[in-house]
Amino acid sequence: MPKPLLSIAAFLIVIAMAGSAAAEEAPAPEHDLTSLAKTSQNPVGNLLSFPFQFNFNNGGGYGDETMFLLNFQPVLPFAISSEWNVISRTIVPFYNFPGGSPADRITGVGDIQQAFYLTPGNPGKLIWGIGPVFSLPTATNDLVKTGSWAIGPGAVALTMAGPWVIGGLVNQYWNYSDHGGDPKTDLFVAQPFINYNFGKGWALSFAPLITANFDAADGQEWTIPLGMGITRTTRLNKRPLNLTAQYYANVERPDGAPGNQLRIAVILLYPK
Repeated sequence: MPKPLLSIAAFLIVIAMAGSAAAEEAPAPEHDLTSLAKTSQNPVGNLLSFPFQFNFNNGGGYGDETMFLLNFQPVLPFAISSEWNVISRTIVPFYNFPGGSPADRITGVGDIQQAFYLTPGNPGKLIWGIGPVFSLPTATNDLVKTGSWAIGPGAVALTMAGPWVIGGLVNQYWNYSDHGGDPKTDLFVAQPFINYNFGKGWALSFAPLITANFDAADGQEWTIPLGMGITRTTRLNKRPLNLTAQYYANVERPDGAPGNQLRIAVILLYPK
């Protein structure tokens, strides 16, 4: 079995063990976990969360080498009135690139991305959010440094029907100030998502992160992954959390980019 699949299998065993242990320590009705799982799948839900997303990228231009990316992605909801909320979503990336040898791996922070979505406090069947998104030139890793301040629009739309949570997120970042020369930031990000909730906190998930760097050379702009994974919303020592394992293959990618991604996430949930 390929190493990424072995990693997924091992992680799913951990998910199952954590879920069993949690059930013994703090039993909860199935509908509570299912409701919490669906809320956690809503990018503009009124739920405080602290996701830690571990991405292992290899194949393609990386061959047998692995580029590691840890995204810390806090989600902070704020009520600005009885009818409107603002959802703050931040991405702080930490990179670890292969060097000439294991001792020469290159590490550092990437550009921080910040989004604010205005969303109804009591949405109907169609849940939505719109607002500005920003990219800040915080990178300390020369391999991902842009020196660009970027701003643009962002939008989220989704619906929840029975066990399904279906929607998408779209952001566009345009460069408005640059202090580092090429490359400049002209980045499009789209993330469609489909979740099917089985109950007891289990769900199948499809959430590929599609990107287009319009500052790149012709034919090198798009990265389009395809794949899926499984999530488990549970409680551990009475603390709600979400565990996710997903695998994606980049069916379209720039030359030199990785061909595969194993995504593992641990999300701490703080429901109100």
